[in-house]
Amino acid sequence: MSVQSGSSITSISVSALESHVRELAEEIGERHVWLPQSLATARDYIVGQWQAEGHTVETQAYEALDVLCANLSIDLPGTRWPRQVVLVGAHYDTVRQSPGADDNASGVAALLELGRCLSNWRPGRNIRLVAFVNEEAPFFFWEKMGSAIYARAAKRRGEDIRAMFSLEMLGCYRDESGSQQYPPFLGRGRPDRGNFIAFVANLRSRPLLKRALAAFKECTDFPVEGTATFGWLPGVNWSDHLNFWREGYPALMVTDTAFFRYPYYHAPQDTPEKLDYRRMATVVEGLAGMLIKLADDESL
Repeated sequence: MSVQSGSSITSISVSALESHVRELAEEIGERHVWLPQSLATARDYIVGQWQAEGHTVETQAYEALDVLCANLSIDLPGTRWPRQVVLVGAHYDTVRQSPGADDNASGVAALLELGRCLSNWRPGRNIRLVAFVNEEAPFFFWEKMGSAIYARAAKRRGEDIRAMFSLEMLGCYRDESGSQQYPPFLGRGRPDRGNFIAFVANLRSRPLLKRALAAFKECTDFPVEGTATFGWLPGVNWSDHLNFWREGYPALMVTDTAFFRYPYYHAPQDTPEKLDYRRMATVVEGLAGMLIKLADDESL
């Protein structure tokens, strides 16, 4: 699968996505502060992949429950507006007792493939890819969440983040009728089959949602559903985009909708063979094209 938006874009690899998921969820397994060596091994794997492609990896280290943890990031430097940032993030930790194939090795695999396929692209705006630590409990919602640390620091630095995308579970697609559920008030008129990718924003991020949906649809015909709604609805703020909302940045979550579709959410059975890597690759292809369009859009 290939992104058609520029001659220097390489193809999205189905096998690479699966390989990254299997490395994180099978070889490494659970990744959290109660297994600090596994968390560090996942960190080192991400760093190694990026460095092998020639990226300079920035590390934002901090302690959580007496464990040294780190957010990781690379930049694809902007050529026209280098101080403006389009940021894409995914968390690499898991809950306890789950290998986290969909949650969230799938998001990390997509992040790594985006870094590879866009590595020779020269965007108008800076495209930043960030691997966040400590998204899961007990850190979720609180100050030691990796994306909370990151977003607060970005705000203090005066970072001009024009868009933030949180990649949160990208691997589950189901075609059977009734396979898709929704938060209260959001299901009416929407598909009952879980065969689409969802873009989820709060009301303040509605303009970004509209731009992102339009750009994604220009790059792929993969089914997509988008909504801008209240952040307090179940599942709507349950990822790293929450902390960018808190700092006033426009942000949205890209997701297969997690427990509204995936029966193995936060379970020991969240294993690599459950994922649909071919459809996942089509989604990542669309995201790569979307990022190119947004990074080059003068009006963003």
